[in-house]
Amino acid sequence: MKRSQPHRNSSTQRKPTNDFTYPPTEESKVLSYRKTHSITIQGHTTNFKPIDSFSPKIFPKDLLTLTTSFSKPTPIQSQCWPILLSRHNVVGIAETGSGKTLAYGLPGLLHIKKLPVSELISVKMVVLAPTRELAIQIDEVLREAGKAAGIKVACIFGGVSKTNQEELLRDGVHVIVATPGRLIDFLESGICDLNSVFFLVLDEADRMLDMGFEPEIKKIIQYIPEERQTAMFSATWPEAIQKLSKQYIQSPIHVTIGSSEGKLAANSNVTQIVEVIESDNRDTKLIQLLNEYHKSRKNKILIFVLYKKEASRIEFFLNKRGWHSVSIHSDKNQSSRIEALNAFKSGKTPLLIATDVASRGLDIPLVEYVINYSFPLTIEDYVHRIGRTGRAGNKGISHTFFQHTADKQHAGGLVNVLKETNQPVPESLLQFDLSVKKKEPKLGKIEIEKTQNSHITFDSDDDN
Repeated sequence: MKRSQPHRNSSTQRKPTNDFTYPPTEESKVLSYRKTHSITIQGHTTNFKPIDSFSPKIFPKDLLTLTTSFSKPTPIQSQCWPILLSRHNVVGIAETGSGKTLAYGLPGLLHIKKLPVSELISVKMVVLAPTRELAIQIDEVLREAGKAAGIKVACIFGGVSKTNQEELLRDGVHVIVATPGRLIDFLESGICDLNSVFFLVLDEADRMLDMGFEPEIKKIIQYIPEERQTAMFSATWPEAIQKLSKQYIQSPIHVTIGSSEGKLAANSNVTQIVEVIESDNRDTKLIQLLNEYHKSRKNKILIFVLYKKEASRIEFFLNKRGWHSVSIHSDKNQSSRIEALNAFKSGKTPLLIATDVASRGLDIPLVEYVINYSFPLTIEDYVHRIGRTGRAGNKGISHTFFQHTADKQHAGGLVNVLKETNQPVPESLLQFDLSVKKKEPKLGKIEIEKTQNSHITFDSDDDN
């Protein structure tokens, strides 16, 4: 695919206005900070001093409106900010709920804010996300953070009419947050021009590859100037992500929070309770847990199931018994899914039943409990599910139903997760074979019809 000639006044040629490196005399202090916060940094330059406060000397006050409720930056933010503000490429590996959106969002918005007015006439920053729900969430964060500075953000995703999104693009925006398929539609129709983009972000990159989006990512990158700044954020660091990084990110600096190998780890702020149970007893037990965990009928609880039919059934089952719940799954149209998420976020409907569409990346404030009514297909999905609670420094509780027959193959992996986070392992879980099989890549989990407007169906969303 031929790409229009990129502008050569791209981000890599703009010099940062501040020096974010530290002198040798401060090395011991910085290393102590990194050790305390489990930060590992690798690359051609590593002497970047973490930014440990929301200082208006670095970020103008009109970009800090979203940070007023936080006492200090998260580790991934504090270490990525000086690197990105220095115009270097970054690969950031950190668990879900670690604040990755503002880790790349604030530097990107600041780069745009510093541009002369004459250059604020085209798209400067693109953020790619694997799901509509995550794209909407990122859009909300960047839109709110950039509003006072006059930075316009558009969210581009499938499942809804193109009309409103097309109008936004034609009116002119500075930042596009998008899922790959819909963005390609606009690029190929000539509605969207990325020829002036100088900052590209791949968020939840491991999830995008897991869902089969690598061809779409490659196609989109062809529309963006080669001389750009690129940030890739992921919860894990598998071989496929490493390969993608080498192909499209020039000399990145790697920042890892937690395991230096980029291994997915469960959130240590979550107390994990696992209960081995017969399938037919789960409904009764669910009501018992709600009577215990949801006495106020106001606190937020996220209930995960495996299949969309199961989500609808549990929603009906609970509402019929007087509980106030709503579900989100792929049988619901996009507006219904957004309405359900907003009702849950606001607390209007404090119980949300969801398939794994809500297990990755979504930042729903103050979820106190996660109940796994059905165990997920992989241990990685289990870790992402329970990561919906215990976020932003808060504590949370996950309660998991583990079925004797349906889930026994996950016993070994689950025991490992519990041990790694110093959680008690129930004796009933030790009765199963604890060997762990190597994770198979999720190839073939996506069907793409080769038509002019590709229709994409996800198995993880299009369940039985």
